Amino acid sequence: MTTQYWLVKSEPDTYAWDTFVRDGRTDWTGVRNYAARLHLKAMRPGDEVLYYHSNEGKAVVGIARVTKEAFPDRTADEDGWVAVELAPVAPLKKPVTLAAIKAEPALKDIALVRQGRLSVMPLKPVEFARIVKLGGRANL
Repeated sequence: MTTQYWLVKSEPDTYAWDTFVRDGRTDWTGVRNYAARLHLKAMRPGDEVLYYHSNEGKAVVGIARVTKEAFPDRTADEDGWVAVELAPVAPLKKPVTLAAIKAEPALKDIALVRQGRLSVMPLKPVEFARIVKLGGRANL
């Protein structure tokens, strides 16, 4: 199966990259947007994920990997909401800010720019690779 690429957003005061790294893995719960839910359902183990700090910082700060596909979200009050399990892979050497992403012509059409409120979004392989490169890393 072909690797897919994603970006997930979390407010650093809610669940920061450093906390994620300390935990070693996490269930990505609490998503209550229908489009984002479809993206969670499409994720497969081995897919690569960029970790974005929203609100404060507004930057991609690390790379994660999907370790478990969609399962019922235990934090949901109603049926139908899902979570996936993620594990951290590596921090970026330098955060890639939203301003830097918006300044990149190759990234002008990504959902982070077009649909800023979406918390889980797909990326094309070339978009993922470009953001990783801007962060000072080669693809892992």
